[in-house]
Amino acid sequence: MSGWEAGLDDEEAGAVMRTVARQLKLWREASGRTQAEFGAAIGYGEDLVSSVERGRRIPRPEYLDAADEVLGAGGKIAALKQDVAEARYPKKVRDLKKLEAEAVELGAYNNSVVHGLLQTEEYARAIFSARRPPFTEEEVEQQVAARLARQEILEPVTGRRVFSFVQCESTLRRPIGGRMVLRRQLERALEVGSLRNVDLQVLPLDREENSATDGSFRLLKLNDGATVAFSEAPLSSRVMTHPKETTVLNIRYGVIRAQALSPRESLAFIEKVLGETRHDA
Repeated sequence: MSGWEAGLDDEEAGAVMRTVARQLKLWREASGRTQAEFGAAIGYGEDLVSSVERGRRIPRPEYLDAADEVLGAGGKIAALKQDVAEARYPKKVRDLKKLEAEAVELGAYNNSVVHGLLQTEEYARAIFSARRPPFTEEEVEQQVAARLARQEILEPVTGRRVFSFVQCESTLRRPIGGRMVLRRQLERALEVGSLRNVDLQVLPLDREENSATDGSFRLLKLNDGATVAFSEAPLSSRVMTHPKETTVLNIRYGVIRAQALSPRESLAFIEKVLGETRHDA
């Protein structure tokens, strides 16, 4: 959230920001302050206050914190920071985050990069920075923030979700962002792979049988028993909900897991690769 410009690309995000703007205006008016008086109290100009209340500018976290304190909102305004931050995420990321939050089980195979839920901040930034045509600096930061926000669901305290990840060995050796970035990424993978609700497996390159040559995909099993599948491609990601399609990917994922190293063997393998990066340095 480095910028103030609204620039929201869909109606859902726009509705969130209109609600935030309305709440800020109602709290200010209830305090009996004009926009100029309120702006002076929180350290911003009247024009900016007006733009925020009209939904033309997105309030930064520090703006909301100051407003909460000055208006005596007791945390009610500050609590809007998360809603504002998520409204800035690309719509497809928000949709995926919602589905992941509803899932009781997530399985994913990746053969190009380390899965987003496992990524460090610097690894994610290196991926988005390498995109062509390039993202702007603000877009990179928005994408990174959105990716890191999704990782909250990994914590066992957030629910009884279980996760399984299968990573092609190539993703553990590709030095995206440089050797130091890769090293810290491998350390992060070991950390997440040690969680009780996570199984992390590696599919070695020397396997003669590999049922994962069609590319990366993920499976989300929801509370209601339904399965949603995502098949990833360079310019788009396909979402599948029909049982005929999700069953095929379910079967494929089961075979891939059987072909991969066990979770314990995989952690030892990642330790070995990590040791090699230290030796290379």
